[in-house]
Amino acid sequence: MLIFGIDMNTHSPNAPLPPFSCRYNSQLPELLQQLKCCVMLSTYQAGKVIVLNAKDHLNLGLLPRNFEKPMGMAMDGDRLAIATKNEVVKLVASKELAYHYPNQPGKYDQLYVPRATYYTGAVDIHDMAFGEEGLWAVNTSFSCLCLIDDQYSFIPKWRPRFISALMSEDRCHLNGLAMAKGRPKYVTMLGMGDGAQSWRENIVRGGALIDVESSEVVLDGLAMPHSPTFYKDELYLLLSATGELVKVNPKTKTFEVIKNLNGFVRGLSFYEDYAFIGLSKLRKNSSTFKHLPFAENAVQSGIRVMHLPTRAIVGEMIFETSVDEIYDVKIVPEQLSVGILNTQNPIHRQSLSIPGQTFWGRDVQED
Repeated sequence: MLIFGIDMNTHSPNAPLPPFSCRYNSQLPELLQQLKCCVMLSTYQAGKVIVLNAKDHLNLGLLPRNFEKPMGMAMDGDRLAIATKNEVVKLVASKELAYHYPNQPGKYDQLYVPRATYYTGAVDIHDMAFGEEGLWAVNTSFSCLCLIDDQYSFIPKWRPRFISALMSEDRCHLNGLAMAKGRPKYVTMLGMGDGAQSWRENIVRGGALIDVESSEVVLDGLAMPHSPTFYKDELYLLLSATGELVKVNPKTKTFEVIKNLNGFVRGLSFYEDYAFIGLSKLRKNSSTFKHLPFAENAVQSGIRVMHLPTRAIVGEMIFETSVDEIYDVKIVPEQLSVGILNTQNPIHRQSLSIPGQTFWGRDVQED
């Protein structure tokens, strides 16, 4: 395994590791180079969105950026939306701003810069996706799907039949969203109760997958389902409590286990026959997680990459410090090096764009 963030020639074995140290196998940067893509992770626990890129065929680069409790991310072309504790931040990628980035000119193939902030309030948004009607979000606090809008905190659009009222009570822990043809198609949740946080009564085996269009329950009794995702017109999701990637057949209401990753899995993206899967450590002080079948082994956080046709793990990156939990995993295609600015660093105010032209303003501060 290779190490990022540590000079092994000078580092004392007894010295603490620097922030965001990680280890990875040599296949991961080689694969990212081959696929010509970057990986973006959100970790609400560490308060970061982290970009993984391959410096070359052997070395991995990490770029962590501060966001307050980042959760779900939505990507569509050059657009990126990030759900944070009280806001949704929308960013747009620019090759021109990246090329002329004053602090590191020419380092990035493209640079995501903030363009709008939506003040949703603390509604605990989980998955998000761009669709025909706008930006969809899983509003976990209000147990509904909603649209993010600049006139309201959110616009409720759908809720499960068993949810009797819109209340900020996190009744079923609605979390995952799979889109089809620009519209919400399937959602996942950890329970199907109508009381405040009633999902906690059977957190390990109370999960469900529901068809949004028909409101029909496709699967129930699921082990903490997360991250429903379509790939080549087939539906996949993660069962976090059993550490499994599964493929769902909605017609027969069955699923097939594709891979057991022996860890707490959450965050899933596919790209060119590869599945990128997020791993999280189990919280040691959790009375629920300690009873999971792999509790003693779920001590790693990072990502694993599986080759879908062969189901072989071909890449891995594990954090040694700073990051314990991953929520979302997204692929940035056709880019080897991607930068991102947040709204906390004033430099983003200097990244100016108008139709057909970009500028960097004066008085740019150090990064």
